[in-house]
Amino acid sequence: MLRIAVPNKGGLSDPAIRLLSEAGYRTRRRGRELHITDQSNQVEIFFLRPRDIAQYVGAGFIQAGITGRDLLADSGVKAEEVLALGFGSSTFRFAAPQGTMSSVQDLKGKRIATTFDRIVQDYLASQQVKADTVHLDGAVESSVRLGVADAIADVVETGNTLRAAGLEVFGEPLMQSEAVLIANPQATGSAGLQVLQQRLQGVLNARNYVLVDYNVHRDLLDKAVKYTPGISSPTISSLQDSHWLAVRALCKRSEVHAVVDQLHALGAEGILVTQLLSARI
Repeated sequence: MLRIAVPNKGGLSDPAIRLLSEAGYRTRRRGRELHITDQSNQVEIFFLRPRDIAQYVGAGFIQAGITGRDLLADSGVKAEEVLALGFGSSTFRFAAPQGTMSSVQDLKGKRIATTFDRIVQDYLASQQVKADTVHLDGAVESSVRLGVADAIADVVETGNTLRAAGLEVFGEPLMQSEAVLIANPQATGSAGLQVLQQRLQGVLNARNYVLVDYNVHRDLLDKAVKYTPGISSPTISSLQDSHWLAVRALCKRSEVHAVVDQLHALGAEGILVTQLLSARI
């Protein structure tokens, strides 16, 4: 039975649970259960602290988990990222009082407050910068004002919290993070993990694509399929009226409205757009 860990709280928790649910796994809990068994899919799902997931997966107690790329990198364990999941995006940056620093070289000999010690230390080593890290479990933005540190390294989304604390980002990002599916190296290639990865990829594909159906005059087919080339090629079917054809193709969700406009202007009729639950492409 495959063991899967998901965050029990935080910004990654609800999207991770929703993704697994859309992939056909049982995720509904009775109250605040920390563990549920999905017998039909032969998986056990454990609800753990986001920062602990990589540790459990790396140690082999759990075969797969959903966590942040930054949390995996900071854990230092031997777990592999097997699939990027497209949510929970964030950027890891340095920040300091406005106008005081402009590059990573300005951090030499300084104190840097962070929750992600390993990421910061590895990055500084790659830049040949010697600085001290001060580990804090949260609210690192206040550390500079309190005199604990000269700068901070933290996840930055909008930057509003930094500005409120009188800080500004500088230098290049240390890391671009998002939610990822990770696995213990010994589980890679196992049947259960392959099914999990394929199901999640199918849901991600379905979120990025829609199915477009329309009828078009035979003389306009070549122009129409330029707008809807599909993945390999569109499906073309004959209609009772031999002058018309039915076309079906996958289309990127982000482009579909422009495509529908183009098809309508061309003279296509009966244009339908259908959302997908899963798509193995």
